[in-house]
Amino acid sequence: MNPFSDYQAAPDLLAGRTILVTGASQGVGRAVALAYARHGATVVLLARNVKKLEAVYDEILAQGGAEPAAIPFDLLTASDSDMDAVALKIYQELGGLDGIVHCASHFYALSPLVNQTLDEWLNQFRINTAAPAALTRACLPLLKRSADASVIAVGEAHGVHPKAYWGGFAVSHAGLSHWVNIAASEWDDQPSLRINLLIPGPVQSPQRVRTHPGEAKIEVPPVETILPAFLYWMGADSRGRSGNIVELNQQQPQR
Repeated sequence: MNPFSDYQAAPDLLAGRTILVTGASQGVGRAVALAYARHGATVVLLARNVKKLEAVYDEILAQGGAEPAAIPFDLLTASDSDMDAVALKIYQELGGLDGIVHCASHFYALSPLVNQTLDEWLNQFRINTAAPAALTRACLPLLKRSADASVIAVGEAHGVHPKAYWGGFAVSHAGLSHWVNIAASEWDDQPSLRINLLIPGPVQSPQRVRTHPGEAKIEVPPVETILPAFLYWMGADSRGRSGNIVELNQQQPQR
């Protein structure tokens, strides 16, 4: 049961806000970016694939949203200076930042630990754990200037319910929850700044197809079922709530 399925977001919930969404070219990131734009936000789209970014950009304009910004960016190879450059670009072009949603994720394949290589583990940690922390650090001066800033990390069910064969992917997402808790504790003296972890659970997405290739699409909820929660945790209604780990579409993960 999704605890936020009944949440009704005001049409102008995010009006006047600038929000960065990573992994915005597909799946959860795309759906969140479109939802935020529908509710008034200026969305900064960040992902590797330029054509897919352009498609989401065009979708936002077609639905009447504010003109977004699009930043082609590879989190796998980015340095600290590259992250700083993203923050500077947002400041120069949009004047500030009110939120980040870390949707980018890296997954190889289900396999036993004995078959998982060092590079696979390091790359998954880089995208799933280190990149959200590094990009948030780069953008923190902008977030602190906002009257109401929210950071959302998108987790994975196996990060809190580990199972065989999920290996580095699950462990990297377990690390994400620790980062969220540490950041929330360090930001205790910043009442206008919060960070929370949302775990979508099973939803229709490209990653779900990769992790469960034999599963029929109708067996899992559409991605739209989790959007009320993403609106709640980004909007002012969640102000003052930080350090939460929230499971949506709850279901004990199966192998």
